[in-house]
Amino acid sequence: MNYKNILGFRIAQLRKENGWTQKQLADKLNVDNTTISSWELGKNDVPTAILVELAKLFDTTTDYLLGLSE
Repeated sequence: MNYKNILGFRIAQLRKENGWTQKQLADKLNVDNTTISSWELGKNDVPTAILVELAKLFDTTTDYLLGLSE
């Protein structure tokens, strides 16, 4: 599995664990919900600044999101 797929899987997993819809997460990040969908499907790269914000929102590390740690 490549990093885009791992990242997308982990974003979706953590979003669901927090009980958020794609729209709710999108609102927290000031992006469109289609952007969240494209990240979760591994279609587009997540900008570095957003990756850091995701780690903060999910109370995890960027390494975990990228699949570099468990």
